[in-house]
Amino acid sequence: MTSSRLVRAALTETINAYRDMPTRAEDLPSLAGRLEDVRRANVDHHVALVAKAKAQGVQVICFGELFPGPYFALRHDPMWTALAEDARSGKTVTTLREVAKAQRMIIIAPIYELDPSGKRFNTAVVIDETGEVLGTYRKTHIPHGQNEQGSFLEGHYYDRSDGQNALGAKNVSKNPFFPVWQTSLGRLGVAICYDRHFEGVMWSLANAGAELVFSPAVTFGAKSQRMWHLEFQVDAARHNVFIGGSNRKGVEAPWNQPYFGESHFAGPNGVLKNLSTDPELVITDVALGELSRPDPSGWNLPRDLRHDIYSPRK
Repeated sequence: MTSSRLVRAALTETINAYRDMPTRAEDLPSLAGRLEDVRRANVDHHVALVAKAKAQGVQVICFGELFPGPYFALRHDPMWTALAEDARSGKTVTTLREVAKAQRMIIIAPIYELDPSGKRFNTAVVIDETGEVLGTYRKTHIPHGQNEQGSFLEGHYYDRSDGQNALGAKNVSKNPFFPVWQTSLGRLGVAICYDRHFEGVMWSLANAGAELVFSPAVTFGAKSQRMWHLEFQVDAARHNVFIGGSNRKGVEAPWNQPYFGESHFAGPNGVLKNLSTDPELVITDVALGELSRPDPSGWNLPRDLRHDIYSPRK
């Protein structure tokens, strides 16, 4: 690793890889007996993307939110709860542990988690390049509403994080809701989709030592698209971190909701260049060494913060 601590990182930008989807939303129950096929098609697709990323020198990759299936929260169809799986011993994580070890790559895999308690979570599993599961991040804030394009009824499918993230020795955070893992590349954190809108999330991760935060998302709508290009840049500059945001791109049958993609990395000094030669990957070189240098603006936000005048909102 160079003195600038260069890390080649990647995001996926894709959609549901299972091609035998019904054409009408009313026919979705016909998939109930084929959810394993749906999961396998998406896992296989992402394993292939890992190989493509490796060929371009990638060391860490983050898949999209709920990557083993389509984004099902556009409607309330209870059949999708059967897609949830264990975050340590489920088929998806078992496969990806082998892939991470074989490719010597850190993988952030956002899955639909079934906890042994029976609860379900929207969870990112962090897998080291040795194949070890370092821990999980459970989505902290759960959206339930609609915009001018469609609905996001996530409250029907999973709970908010309970802070039980199977924290291991490589987690350097004292906040159980926002783990940060010390890896061979640097300190990594995760904030899933809706979490990015809340002011305390990136602060909590940066305060715990995160240098690179991955934000896998499924997002759509005019305001979301506008903020997608503002929030990461502001948070990266304000909290002195790098942030990679992954969004789906395209439409998924039978809902046909368009996802705008536009996945990218941002750092304290702006948006990073996409080096990828594949349309389903965004790849960049993250110079983590920049985080320890004086800010080119001359600012010193940690030093000049007025801790004495702020109080929690009522």
